[in-house]
Amino acid sequence: MGYKELSFDKDSVFLVGGGAGFIGSNLCEAILEMGYTVRCLDNLSTGKLENIEPFMENERFTFIKGDIRELETCMEAAKGVDFVLNQAAWGSVPRSIEMPLLYEEINIRGTLNMMEAARQNNVKKFVYASSSSVYGDHPVLPKKEGKEGKVLSPYALTKKVDEEYGRLYKVLYGLDTYGLRYFNVFGRRQDPDGAYAAVIPKFIRQLMNGERPTINGDGKQSRDFTYIDNVIEANLKACLASSDAAGEAFNIGAGGREYLLDVYYDLCKALGKETEPCFGPPRAGDIRDSNADIGKARELLGYNPEYDFAAGISLAIDWYKENLV
Repeated sequence: MGYKELSFDKDSVFLVGGGAGFIGSNLCEAILEMGYTVRCLDNLSTGKLENIEPFMENERFTFIKGDIRELETCMEAAKGVDFVLNQAAWGSVPRSIEMPLLYEEINIRGTLNMMEAARQNNVKKFVYASSSSVYGDHPVLPKKEGKEGKVLSPYALTKKVDEEYGRLYKVLYGLDTYGLRYFNVFGRRQDPDGAYAAVIPKFIRQLMNGERPTINGDGKQSRDFTYIDNVIEANLKACLASSDAAGEAFNIGAGGREYLLDVYYDLCKALGKETEPCFGPPRAGDIRDSNADIGKARELLGYNPEYDFAAGISLAIDWYKENLV
């Protein structure tokens, strides 16, 4: 079962931090389609107004342009809210290496502000985005909670700190927090543009434009690519999870392992292209291999990903064909 059959009190109010971004806008859309009220908080630094424009006429949707680095903004946004789904953060390992101070401000202080606002407003559940990058240099696959190595980037460190605050806010204040360690999420609305674009939309855009994509490294690095609808399911099931499971972090992946070069040729085949890639140097701070053990999320959140990589990539390609011009 995915998420569409889940039910909450009919008057439930959800606050989505970073709601104009890739994951956040998909959460807003899903919750609105289920019939609940959504507040979207975003400063549009990486989120896009076009992602939420279709919802602006919906009377159950409110957009708040604001920055999570400002506690007052978070406090106001969280008033009367039942569930906070905080996706607000800056992503990208390479960019975090270039801008560590900014990442500390947004990803740590910003998340802490949201957590504190949730606590003071008596929010029922606080669900937040963590990352598989917290596993760092730990070599063992699949990645399992409790077996983390040394982090390899400021981005990974910010997520590790967020998880510690999540644990403390449960232990010290009784706030039910759930950290979701996303594994390479992809799907509709993921931005294909810019120097820090994620690999799947970037390759699709370049191949559709007749360009020759560059693979960083030898292409033999592996990832547990996770379709966006699995992530929506995880967020909403965390909102319904037992309080006993709070204060913890959970792997959210598909449980698969795809090699980057294979993904590239799959995209070429789906798009009818025969373009050989270029190969560039490996990216600093990148984990070599990533594959999620999702047993803990299955057991404690009821997470049961509906989409494997093949099903997800087919839907993603269809979306980009329709929406990329």
